[in-house]
Amino acid sequence: MSNLDLSLADQPQEDPGKYLVFKWMQLLFLIYIILLAVSVIGDGFKLATGEHATALFEFAQNPLLGLIIGMTATALIQSSSTVTSIIVAMVAGGLPIGIAIPMVMGANIGTSITNTIVSLGHITNKNEFQRAFSAATVHDFFNMLCVVIFLPLEIAFGLLEKISSTVITWLAKIQTSGNGFNPVKAITEPFAERLVSLVSPLSELMGGMILAVAGVGLIVFAITFIGRTMKSLMVGKAKNVLHHAIGKGPVTGIFSGTIVTVMVQSSSTTTSLVVPLVGNGILKTRDIYPFTLGANIGTCITALIASLAVTGEFALVALQIALVHLIYNVLGVAVVFGIKFLREIPLKIAEGLSQRVAEQKILGFAYIASVFFVMPIVAIFASQ
Repeated sequence: MSNLDLSLADQPQEDPGKYLVFKWMQLLFLIYIILLAVSVIGDGFKLATGEHATALFEFAQNPLLGLIIGMTATALIQSSSTVTSIIVAMVAGGLPIGIAIPMVMGANIGTSITNTIVSLGHITNKNEFQRAFSAATVHDFFNMLCVVIFLPLEIAFGLLEKISSTVITWLAKIQTSGNGFNPVKAITEPFAERLVSLVSPLSELMGGMILAVAGVGLIVFAITFIGRTMKSLMVGKAKNVLHHAIGKGPVTGIFSGTIVTVMVQSSSTTTSLVVPLVGNGILKTRDIYPFTLGANIGTCITALIASLAVTGEFALVALQIALVHLIYNVLGVAVVFGIKFLREIPLKIAEGLSQRVAEQKILGFAYIASVFFVMPIVAIFASQ
């Protein structure tokens, strides 16, 4: 053995166990940051608006505007987890639940922009691009169809609000039977109160808005790094789940899509993983369709975690909007995928559009620009 070999052998090797412990500690810290950020945003809106929180959101009283705000914000940030966590925090600050529900629906559509952009990576090969674009946009059209079905029902009957309210009433009875101790409040309140005291010399409006903006920044930071941390911990396991589950039936596909999304903390990542597999001809759009629907369900966990940070009078309503996100996605899968006629609509539209886009590639860019940006902006101006 050479001297070089001996010197390398003497060098300490990184301990995999210590690395995993560090990553899990990092993950717990980032979850704490989300909880703290939600509390700070809620405090900021309360401080800025006083007793007139609802007036701040009058611009979104139109459900269509709420939908577009959620959709456009998610398309820009490319993370429905981030946007829904912010919506939870806004509800804690006084945003009415009726306005927040269309925003959550819009977030589902906005998040599908990522996998559509990923499909553009196959643009140089006509056949690959056609398959990849079909795989990407089937998620878009499923989410749009859910909005077409459930938004009118919500406007007319308050379907999701009533279902979630029933669940919250049941949870409230359980909560009142406990001792009332809230561990999340215990670990976040001291720091949140310290941040409030730092802006106390400023006017209530200015101080409140600074807190709200800082909270949004913390959420974006935390969820971005949670995604990276979870990928480093789980991406190998996630790929194993993906390869063993896809093509094994719709129930298995939906369940595995949910699990993978919880593991990597990003529905965009989950859906983007399968687009190249379809583009390269390994799988078909129909094979990955249930898997992408599971991603919708799995991404709800972040908003549920965020809702735990809210205390006081808005605690239950913050949990309610997080439950709305989950109930909406579960009902969407049950209704749209459960009814054969509805199930085929996203597939047929995606396959038809992908054939056109493969012939005229500029249509792919036009689709992304128009659906996620131009049409929402036009709708905002039209509604005014």
